[in-house]
Amino acid sequence: MNFEFSQDQLLLRDQARGFLAEHCPPKAVRTVLDGEQDWDETLWNKVAEMGWQATVIPEAYGGLGLSYYELVIIAEELGRAVAPIPFGSSIYLAAEAIQHYGSEQQKSEWLPKLASGEAIATFALSEGPGRATVKSLAAQVSGGSLTGRKIPVPDAGIADVAVVVAANGDGAQLVLVPLKQSGVTVTPVRTLDFSRGHGCIEFNNAQAETLSGAKDGWLATQQLLDRAAVLYAWEQLGIADAALEQARQYALERYAFGRQIGSYQAIKHKLVAMYTKNTIARSNAYMGAWALQDGPEQLPLAAATARVAAIQASLFAAEENIQTHGGMGFTWEFDCQFFYRRAKLLSLAIGSELHWQDRLVAALEHGAADPSQQAGA
Repeated sequence: MNFEFSQDQLLLRDQARGFLAEHCPPKAVRTVLDGEQDWDETLWNKVAEMGWQATVIPEAYGGLGLSYYELVIIAEELGRAVAPIPFGSSIYLAAEAIQHYGSEQQKSEWLPKLASGEAIATFALSEGPGRATVKSLAAQVSGGSLTGRKIPVPDAGIADVAVVVAANGDGAQLVLVPLKQSGVTVTPVRTLDFSRGHGCIEFNNAQAETLSGAKDGWLATQQLLDRAAVLYAWEQLGIADAALEQARQYALERYAFGRQIGSYQAIKHKLVAMYTKNTIARSNAYMGAWALQDGPEQLPLAAATARVAAIQASLFAAEENIQTHGGMGFTWEFDCQFFYRRAKLLSLAIGSELHWQDRLVAALEHGAADPSQQAGA
């Protein structure tokens, strides 16, 4: 099994990295943090011109019809640049839900708009603190009408449509809800990373369309989260590697007592520990990318493994980067905060590390119970 990217995919990585270095330098991220807007609309439009939103959307719906290998490469570079755009919520989650579970009419209406960047979508599952379960869902859908509250919802203030997980009797249902209607109220919610906007959405008999392909709404939700976990893992990997590179560069440039601080054993150990965790996370991310594209039966295990490793690596690298910068690392003037804020945000975006550890154990138990999944079978 070869996990290495092809030459064309490596060229895409170089192109994406160069593009973001030009159009999303740290100054651009700081502009969003310092300003009143919680996203970079100009960057979003430039990314759309590059066709990134269209990567895995089928050509029949205005997309490029490429593989998930290309999408994970883009995800990693977006993480490396800490891009302040709604790519994850719109593409990793909502577009995937519509593509896999939407009706032909829903796909034809929304996928071309999402592929071109004309429309922004989001995914609404959480209803507050605690782990979301099928029994904890309070938002209710009945007869094409949705009532309830979702908080926090990423990019709620700028999204045109939301895929909402709502209760429907004893189960759950995925519904598509246009947000520009009278039955929807969006209130901003402040998070640690305010270069990515979040909000509270109140639904009051809002019009909602069922994603008819999701016969079991809760099972479909778990499948969507598995897919998104791999993509977020690659984005977190980009954060981790960028934080390591920033720490290393500072360790080479900063002198203390007449020596580079990178020559001191304590700093060397920090950098080595960061590199080790990043390498482990990358290995698991490769497996996740393969399962997402070519090994669906392995996806639950691969996604959970990639997600846990990526959370650990990105948080550790972001924290150690600040420590490497010493007393100045935590100040507003230094850019270390960008990686820390985004790492913390993504560590909870689709469930905490503990949640994904539980899913990892469940996937291992399922594999042990299924003889076809056992080694040598």
